[in-house]
Amino acid sequence: MTSNPTVRPEIIDFYTRSDEAARLQTTATGTLEFARTRELLRRHLPPAPARVLDVGGGPGTHARWLAGDGYTVHVVDPVPKHVTQAAAIDGVTAEVGDARRLTAADRTYDVVLLLGPLYHLHGKTDRISALTEAARVARPGGLIAAAAISRYSPLLDYIATTGITESAIQDGVRATLSEGRYAGQRGFTVAYFQTSSELRAEVAEAGLTDPNLYGIEGPGWVAVKAIEKYTSANLTGTDIYEAALAAARMAEPHAALTDASAHILAITGP
Repeated sequence: MTSNPTVRPEIIDFYTRSDEAARLQTTATGTLEFARTRELLRRHLPPAPARVLDVGGGPGTHARWLAGDGYTVHVVDPVPKHVTQAAAIDGVTAEVGDARRLTAADRTYDVVLLLGPLYHLHGKTDRISALTEAARVARPGGLIAAAAISRYSPLLDYIATTGITESAIQDGVRATLSEGRYAGQRGFTVAYFQTSSELRAEVAEAGLTDPNLYGIEGPGWVAVKAIEKYTSANLTGTDIYEAALAAARMAEPHAALTDASAHILAITGP
């Protein structure tokens, strides 16, 4: 982390204007992402009160339940609004910073989370830097968890919302499928979308051990999103939501289904 993180200004502007604190609570797809991420992390986390560095932790969405579970949590985020929100959570400290240049000393955290930085770093060198920094500040035998947005999620998302019928959307999706880059044309900011094999390779290049890879939402999130869009109902807790949750769990052992999730989680040690 540095006092002047070199993050693209359009990313800062997007998150300053949007309500990231509510994103994982207001729709069933958001709830599915949150619940599955928490479920997968709890499966691997060391016992509390281990020290957790939540890099790119936003407004403290995951820091809140981690602190509630008894962990010591410090959030790092490049968006000042997020840092203020995270710091207001009991048991959580926060600072403005950059995932590629952490100020934390070597081997000081039991857990390092990168649940956002990788998909806002277009350049491979930057993504490797973020992963390398996570490894540097993690204690020997510590846990590192890094999330990516699936390369195929824009295609699936625009099927669910029928945007894929628009020629301009098709052009953008083709570019993302080919290169992984998203220019922030609609509904999101600039981002990079990865395949599971690419994520695994970059984790290895950063010097980390071979990770466990998980499709977070599983293949059912597309149906949930489509139904929510066309009924304007929150499906959290309904039969279709529970079916999607069950499908995500069943899909875990099958690598061919990992990229069908909207997000992919790599869990490894330094």
